[in-house]
Amino acid sequence: MSTIAQLSLEEYDRMIAAGVFDSQRHRRLELIHGEIREMAPIGFEHEDAVDLLVEWSFRNCQGTDIRVRVQGSIGLPQRSSAPEPDVAWVRRRSYRHRRPSGDDVLLVIEVAESSLAFDRGEKAELYAAAGVPDYWIVDVEGQRIEVRREPSPDGYRDVQVYSGEMEIRPLALPEAALRPKLLFDEE
Repeated sequence: MSTIAQLSLEEYDRMIAAGVFDSQRHRRLELIHGEIREMAPIGFEHEDAVDLLVEWSFRNCQGTDIRVRVQGSIGLPQRSSAPEPDVAWVRRRSYRHRRPSGDDVLLVIEVAESSLAFDRGEKAELYAAAGVPDYWIVDVEGQRIEVRREPSPDGYRDVQVYSGEMEIRPLALPEAALRPKLLFDEE
């Protein structure tokens, strides 16, 4: 694959403001390392996991200084990127005139069906370089959650895998426990 043009985050935002992508509204796009990329369509299991994560997030973040974003972008201008994670916990403030940046992000959760290699590789590197302290990848097929912490310019130094009844506690809100089984039960 070759790249026709490299865009900065500022150029991408000007294109959005100018309506360049208006005819593409049905397509899911994100800017990664200056390239506009199309995201894979979302399947039923992916949608269900996101729904459950959103319910869990709102239930636990209510009344805190954490704002829950669902499939909203994060601005990483130093990486010419605006990824759109499935769920992000960010510092509670107005983002009316800008995206949350790496410093605003407390937790990113990506749900992966066909995107697992990308989420473990390029996306993990991107989030680590931006200093995102807590990055979770929900592996739908493997029915587990990979938790990445201790970001560095070279990636995450700590990777743990959780499944079944094991409890995951977000760094930003340790009293909120998530058991991976919640996302994969057939209830």
